[in-house]
Parts: sequence; C-alpha cells; structure tokens
Amino acid sequence: MRWGGLLLLCLLRGALGAGCPPGSPAVGEGRRRAREAPEGTRLSQDLGGGSLAIDTLPPNETRIVEDNHSYYVSRVYGPGDAHARGLWVDMAAANRSHVKVHGILSNTHRQASRIILSFDFPFYGHLLRQVTIATGGFIFVGDVIHRMLTATQYIAPLMANFNPSYSRNSTVQYLDNGTVFVVQWDKVYLQGKEELGSFTFQAALHSTGRIVFGYKEIPVPVLQISASQHPVKAGLSDAFMILNPSPDVPESRRRTIYEYHRVELDTSRISSLAAVEFTPLPTCLQHQSCEMCVTSELTFNCSWCHVLQRCSSGFDRHRQDWLAHGCAQSDEQTCEDLAEGSRYSAPPVGSLAPLATSTSSLFLDSLTTEDDTKLNQFAGAEGLGSSIPSGTAPIPTGTIVGIVLAVLLLAGIILAGIYISSHPTSNAALFFLERRPRHWPAMKFRNHSSHATYSEVEAASQEKEGFVEAEQC
Repeated sequence: MRWGGLLLLCLLRGALGAGCPPGSPAVGEGRRRAREAPEGTRLSQDLGGGSLAIDTLPPNETRIVEDNHSYYVSRVYGPGDAHARGLWVDMAAANRSHVKVHGILSNTHRQASRIILSFDFPFYGHLLRQVTIATGGFIFVGDVIHRMLTATQYIAPLMANFNPSYSRNSTVQYLDNGTVFVVQWDKVYLQGKEELGSFTFQAALHSTGRIVFGYKEIPVPVLQISASQHPVKAGLSDAFMILNPSPDVPESRRRTIYEYHRVELDTSRISSLAAVEFTPLPTCLQHQSCEMCVTSELTFNCSWCHVLQRCSSGFDRHRQDWLAHGCAQSDEQTCEDLAEGSRYSAPPVGSLAPLATSTSSLFLDSLTTEDDTKLNQFAGAEGLGSSIPSGTAPIPTGTIVGIVLAVLLLAGIILAGIYISSHPTSNAALFFLERRPRHWPAMKFRNHSSHATYSEVEAASQEKEGFVEAEQC
C-alpha cells in the first residue's frame, strides 16, 4: 500500500514536472509493472520527471499473436509493428524481370492459372513445383484441378469474391526470384460490392517453407464481407486423395479428397498494414532413414515403411501409397522387424476406403456426388477400362452384340465426319450445315448459384481459355 501511494504521488509529481527521487521504491515498482505490462500496451518514459505512463493501444495494434499449430507456427503482426512493414515485398522496387502481370487473371473473374515455380517449395513437408493462382485471393496447391477448388489445399491470404476485371488499375501480379514466389492482388474489388473500395494484399512463398501474408489496403473489416456467393476465409489447408471404386461404374475409380489439416486465421485481425508469418514445423517426411524415423521425438506418430523407404504419420499426400503397400498395418517397432516383414502383398483397391475413413480429419463428403463421378471421368481418372477380376460371370452374348453394334455406329459417325470435313461443298455437308442448332451445346457441370466456380486458363496464352471447372460445394 505504501508503494502504491508513492507511485501515485510520483505520477502526480511527474505531471507537475517534479518526478520521483532516484532509487525510490515507487520507481522500482513502476519498472516491474512495465515489464509485466500486457501485450497491446505501449510504454513511454517521461524524460522530464521520470514518471512512467502506460497507454493502451487499439486492439488492431497488438504486436504479436502466436499460435502453435501441428505443422506451422503462425504469428500475426498488427499494423503498429515495424516487423510487419519489413515482411511486405515491394513489387514496384523489385527487379522488373522477375515481376509479371498476369494478363488473363487481371481482366477476368473467377479464373485460375497454373504457374511453374523456379524452386521446390515445401508445403506441409511436401515439395511443390507448381501452384495455381486464383483471382479470388488464394493460391491452390493441389495436384488435380477439381470442382471444389476453394474447399481445401489452398494458401489464402484473403479468399473472397474478387473481380480484377472491374477496374483497369486492378491486377494480379507475381514475382519469382529463385528464393521467393510472391503473388499480389493489387487494387482488386469485390464483385457486386465495388463501393467498399479496393483491396491490396499478397502471399509470399519462401524456398525455406516460410509463408508470409501481407496486407497493404483492407478498406473494410473482413467480417463484413459476404460469403453467400463465395467462401471468405484466410489460412492454410492440405488434403490427401484416395481412389475408390465407383459404385455406379465398377470398372472406374473415383477420387475422394480428405482434408487432414487446416490453419484458420482470425479474420478480425486482418487489417491494413498487418502481416501474418507462418514458420513450418518438422514433419515425419523429413526423416530419410528408419533409425531416425522410429526414434523421432516429434509430436506426430512417425512410422517407417520399408517397402516405400518413407517415414510418415500415415496422413499426408502419399496416403494412397501408404495404404496400398500395407504400411498402416505394421506394428513392428525395430528397423530389423520392419525389414523382415516387408514382404507384404498389397490389399485390393476396394479395401482402401475403410482405412481412409478412420481418419479424424474432415471428410468432404460433398465430393462423392454424381457430379464428382462425371468430373473424374472428364478429367481422366485412373482405372477406366481396367481389367475385370478373375472369377466373375461371363459376359452375355447380347452384351457383346450390343458393343459390336455401338462400335460400328461410332465408326460410321467418325467416317461421315471425316467425309463432311474433307468435302465441305457436298450435299451431306450442306444438309448438316443448314440444320445445325444456333448454339452448339457445351459440356458443363451442374452449377449452383451459391457456389464459387473457377475456370482454369492457359498461362502462356492471352486468348485461349481452359475448360476445367472447379466448384466449392
């Protein structure tokens, strides 16, 4: 109580310019409180009287907010932190030979384009050499472009319904100098909400695996952005893909995506001049030998698969191989036992599904729809036309006859098409030309108005657009 009174007296003396005498207990108490001052406070010393003032900063100027995830440590820097300014990559000051403005993405809405990196980028322990930039404020890092492009496997500084084609000043540009790959969405507007103002932000992928989100201009709180027409989120996500037999077409296999980890940022902390830094943590994939794997002290349950010569927790992008080679069924602990039991016959493909569903991670069941089956066949899914297992019933004669007739009919159509294209002035060609529909039918997937559909474009061409569609369900 005596020290509290002395501190109050010193503060009053400081206001009058007198200050506290040197060595006063109140000064020591004030210094202790300064050391214990909570995050989000600014400490200032009164040079005239030696008093200590504690000024509370606004919530958006909190210095560092750290979150330790399984795969990354994320640090959020407020706009008042000098380190946040140092994380921003100035594209205008960079070597112009390294910076490219993507002509198509800068003039379209809901488009995505694949870019080849000049270095191997570690993402969740996996080395990537290509990414897909989307106009919607995120980078897709999956191997297969699918309907749910915005659902998982993304690096999203701010995923939203941005339309770079609204303004001539809006651009999507990227930089690759061999050690860092930066994508910047510069002066982009929200579709249908252009009056809110332009957004400028970027994502930097470093060759060390470090990821930095920089925010230069965020005109409105992110929580006010509507997610009715497009997902609104920020963070990281990765998933693995399993091929399972299709229930409708046994000869084909369908891709099913399982998201095994996600980092969701608190969008209330995203503001102008803020920054987020992700530092990767070690994973099982980094261990290159059995001894290092089984003795690993990581938080993951690392196991060694002698057949694949790989260390894994069983939940990464290689899970299909992990299951197919029986790596998840081995209980041996020593490397000698693992090598001895490596003579293992892979289970049938149909047995992979029960093993895959044992994961506690999010299962994107909306992928396993009729549309998904069409997409897999359209995208060239593996397994089409595979051999029929032995022991099945013989094919009926009627089925064989039907197949032969269908092949003959198809051959006739192809020959007719060749004849018409080589004889454009023939009666047959004129007959079909006069009776063609006004608009030729186009292959498309079922579209839902509340979902975000992206089209993939060719990065090397300014005129040609792809036909692969991806949709968030």
